[in-house]
Amino acid sequence: MKNLMDIYTRKKKDIAAIEKELEESIHADHSMLRDTSLHLLKAGGKRIRPVFVLLSGEFGDYQLQTMKHVAVPLELIHMASLVHDDVIDDANTRRGQLTVRSKWDNRIAMFTGDFIFAKALGVITEIPNPTVHQIMSKAIVEMSIGEMEQIRFFFHADQTIRDYLLRIRRKTALLIAISCQLGAVAANAPDWISNKLYTFGYNIGMVFQIRDDILDLIGTEKQIGKPPGSDVKQGNITLPVLFALEDRSLRPHILTELERIQEADGQTEVSKLLDMIRSSDGIQRADALSQKYMDKAIASLDKLPDIQAKKDLIEVAYFISNRSY
Repeated sequence: MKNLMDIYTRKKKDIAAIEKELEESIHADHSMLRDTSLHLLKAGGKRIRPVFVLLSGEFGDYQLQTMKHVAVPLELIHMASLVHDDVIDDANTRRGQLTVRSKWDNRIAMFTGDFIFAKALGVITEIPNPTVHQIMSKAIVEMSIGEMEQIRFFFHADQTIRDYLLRIRRKTALLIAISCQLGAVAANAPDWISNKLYTFGYNIGMVFQIRDDILDLIGTEKQIGKPPGSDVKQGNITLPVLFALEDRSLRPHILTELERIQEADGQTEVSKLLDMIRSSDGIQRADALSQKYMDKAIASLDKLPDIQAKKDLIEVAYFISNRSY
């Protein structure tokens, strides 16, 4: 399988322009805001959302200047949500680097997230199309609901698979969906193309989050940039855990472990729980559901013009589906 940088080679110059624009967009006169925002940016990331904007823009009138004004705010929104996530999760590391809340504190992290959100709104005003603004604002509202739902369901072992899927739809899939959609909308591609790309992005977003949740349980700290089991440690019961809970022989033992972790306020090891989930069919079943979303994503591109961007979208999709970091 190609790595992400190989896939990105064709858009290397444009991605470099996005990176430069990201750095310029978070500039602040306040030294601490500048330091915290830059720390977050330099921690890196896969830049999946900007790349989806750029590739989707190729189905219309591709102008880098226009694409930048969509790709940058979407990545900034993603970055801001990560800072807020790390506060909620008490996370010390992300991508192998100290989080803003860990290096500074929770209050500074929250204001940094707010600052980056505000910067995103400033950049998107360069796009005069009101449809772009409406789509983006609705997605931010849904993301906020998704985050609230995640907190509401902490340590709730009786939640349904549907509860989980609705939550990750809001929390992760929507932002990837609109990255694909808005790239096409901003490039004045026909509605049927932007709608197909939205469907592609939504399904790949679901794959992305399910894969993330699997990696949290089977990955190493070196691979995932944070200690494995971080999700369950703070009460986030993900798809493989929900599937494992359906095993009657394992359920009471998993519940006991979850109760112990909750009572310790997450300040305890989770290796026993991880071993139980790995011994169940939870990982395999989550992987199988992820594959169904992957199949839907690829199928949604069928009718699109056979341009290079279509092939690249498929390559990125396969990377997301099979990634180990």
